[in-house]
Amino acid sequence: MINRRTILKQELVTKLYPNSVSIKSAMQHLRREIDTCPDLKRQIAKAGHTKRHYYNKQQLLLILEHFCVEPEEFEEL
Repeated sequence: MINRRTILKQELVTKLYPNSVSIKSAMQHLRREIDTCPDLKRQIAKAGHTKRHYYNKQQLLLILEHFCVEPEEFEEL
C-alpha cells in the first residue's frame, strides 16, 4: 500500500508513461487524460489543491483507479 502522503507529479508520470520521450510530454499525456474525463477532474479538484507539484494520496488513488492500476501494482512500477 502507498505509505507516503504525497507523490510528485513527475514521479507519477514516469511510472504511468515509461515510454514517453520526456517528462514534459508525459505530463501533457496525463493532463490530456484528466481533461477528457470531467468527472475525474472534478473528483481530483475536490480531493485537494491541483496547482502544486504533487498530488496527495486521495488524488493519487483516484488517478490510479481511472487507469485501472492497483496501488500495490503502482508501487512495483
